[in-house]
Amino acid sequence: MLKQLLLYGFAGLAVLAVGILIGHFGIQKGSSAPRWMEELSQDVDESLIERFIAEVDNMKIQDNLKELTKVPHMATTPGDEATVQFVLNRWQDSKSGLDAAWREDYRVYLSFPNKDKPNKVTVVNSANNVLHTVQEKETPYTDDQNDPEVVQPFAAYGPAGNVKGRLVYANQGKVSDYELLNQTMDLTGTIAIVRYGGAGRGAKAINAAPFGVVGVLVYTEPYDMNDGLMSDTNETYPHSWYLPPSGVERGSYIYDFGDPLTPYLAAKNGTFRIPETDLKGVPPIPIQPIGFADAQILICELDGPEAPEGWRGSFPCKYNLGGPGFRSTSRFNNSDVTLDVYNKGELRDSANVMGVIWGSVEPDRYVLYGNHRDSWVHGAVDPSSGTSVMLEITRVLGQMVKSGKWRPRRTIIFGSWGAEEFALIGSAEYAEEYMSKLSQRSVAYINVDISVFANATLRVSASPNAQSVIFTASKQVKAAGSNTVSVYDNWIRYFNRSSPTYGTIPNVGYLTGAGSDYAPFIHYLGISSMDISYTYDRSKTRARIYPAYHTAYDTFDYVSKFIDPGFTSHQTVARTAGTILLRLADSLLLPFNCSDYAEGLEGYLANTEKNFEAPLKANDISIESLKEAVKSFRSAATKLDQVIRDSDLVNETPLKARRINDQLMLLERSFVDALAFPDKYGFRHVIWASRSSGVATFPGLADAVEKAQATGLKEDWAQAHRHLSIVTQAISVAAHTLNEAHAEQ
Repeated sequence: MLKQLLLYGFAGLAVLAVGILIGHFGIQKGSSAPRWMEELSQDVDESLIERFIAEVDNMKIQDNLKELTKVPHMATTPGDEATVQFVLNRWQDSKSGLDAAWREDYRVYLSFPNKDKPNKVTVVNSANNVLHTVQEKETPYTDDQNDPEVVQPFAAYGPAGNVKGRLVYANQGKVSDYELLNQTMDLTGTIAIVRYGGAGRGAKAINAAPFGVVGVLVYTEPYDMNDGLMSDTNETYPHSWYLPPSGVERGSYIYDFGDPLTPYLAAKNGTFRIPETDLKGVPPIPIQPIGFADAQILICELDGPEAPEGWRGSFPCKYNLGGPGFRSTSRFNNSDVTLDVYNKGELRDSANVMGVIWGSVEPDRYVLYGNHRDSWVHGAVDPSSGTSVMLEITRVLGQMVKSGKWRPRRTIIFGSWGAEEFALIGSAEYAEEYMSKLSQRSVAYINVDISVFANATLRVSASPNAQSVIFTASKQVKAAGSNTVSVYDNWIRYFNRSSPTYGTIPNVGYLTGAGSDYAPFIHYLGISSMDISYTYDRSKTRARIYPAYHTAYDTFDYVSKFIDPGFTSHQTVARTAGTILLRLADSLLLPFNCSDYAEGLEGYLANTEKNFEAPLKANDISIESLKEAVKSFRSAATKLDQVIRDSDLVNETPLKARRINDQLMLLERSFVDALAFPDKYGFRHVIWASRSSGVATFPGLADAVEKAQATGLKEDWAQAHRHLSIVTQAISVAAHTLNEAHAEQ
């Protein structure tokens, strides 16, 4: 299959070269150009986009979701293999399939609970009598929860271990939370109970260990997720979308993305693997998620002072910190919490399913579209809502290709990634294996993971240069449930910002973390990326995500009743994402706007000036070079905009469009520095890498300055200077990349 991609790439270059030569020397005035020469200058077909929008069928998306969620399909399980075959069969269908589809397997390191020895949390008294046992499986309300393949709640990559200690409440498990507790009590030998949010899953245990904490329990606070509602009699699922009391959020507790044992190498059978003992970014102590019904029982019996106001939630009791331990008047008086974890790591084969529609003019340029396929349980919202949308997009496009009605200008590659829930493994291994080819040829990556969180409005995070094509598509598609209001006009009501260039526009977020499969593409490879979904009205709920997230209640029943009855929001996402895909694949000139990138950089610069210029200057570090670099980038972007406006690319040499497109495509790569973040695996993009700082600006610089301010050490200020130089030079390189596109000939 790779040979086919290479052959198509060489063929595309040959077509361009021969076309230019014949066009220049062989065609006499008045003669008609051959069809293939017309194709070289062919632009996006608006009527085809309208036809695509009309053919996207919400009921077919519903059918896709029903099939994908019949059984739990955690990575590498029989249920997962069934979804591999389902997607592969759809993409190989003779009437609506793609040009080619195949599976790619990787040998990856995953973490599972022990079926024969379930993880257990108990309260035991001094005589070791069990006073309370935490519920091991979620309460069933439908047959879905009774499926024998529903995995017990566990913390993936959390270590096995048996610990016992007095209980303390540590809020969200941030370093500052443990520091506050440590001021008034000795945490050595304690077990901490913390709520989700504020810190990453694994960080809650990583932060705890230095204080002597020996184990951690994690729960979902109903104040944060359920707007305070707690009763499954009439308030939570199955009566609404809210999480029932026994619901437990599973998840991966490892920090880095990609297969943990093969960093920077594709995880094949013979690949070198580091020892399991050398794993980084994993919890050093046992950790286990539990439901809020059990969390309430434990927290409401705690002794000690009352927790700060910001630590309190919706339980009908005082949130005490623990003595450590329980109140003397409690039935748990003088009792310990025991935590027995039997998780184990295993090497297993995980599959990506890949599909391709070959490009007709530039087959060596790739537009990628992907989503992961694996889930923790049935995964109706996460990720199958996205897979259902992707399958509908490929059905419509596949029929157009098979019927001879259309073929994209550029090659479209679809990826159904495996083992994302564990560590974005499938997409990361793909990026590592094909790093060179993808870096040289990829135009953009579109990620649609959870396609519908809820049915209020579009939400997008993206590279700034992709903002324009996202807006164009959102203006063309009608909002879910409306025949008159566009997605764009609906979106701007819920999420908007003030742009110096455009005024009030929908807010497109930045891809600053590693929350889904866009991470390997934007952070590791420097490919312009976007993440698209429909979401809820945040003015009406405090829920940090849809409440059934990663639980046994994320089912077809849940989606069809409470998330998107009628599946019109799924349809809207399919139409919007598909329209963006078509414009990226078919436009003569890539629909990227570098001036929008300049605006993003200027916003980051303004925050740097406001927050960090003074302390840097006090340590003899000037940011004038950074200011000049951003100014230079703006100038280069403005000039390129002018060149594009002045060009008549349909009637000019195809190499001019190709030259400009290469600069637009490679702009994002200019910000990749393999040495910028040696302690952050996979993060190489100096603008959008993750940061611990709360200041929305250049991540390396922000984190370095804040560390230097905290320590006052000369070497830390030197690191701040280093990161200032790294980002300054990256922006300058990007400006030069744009300048090359319109240099005088």
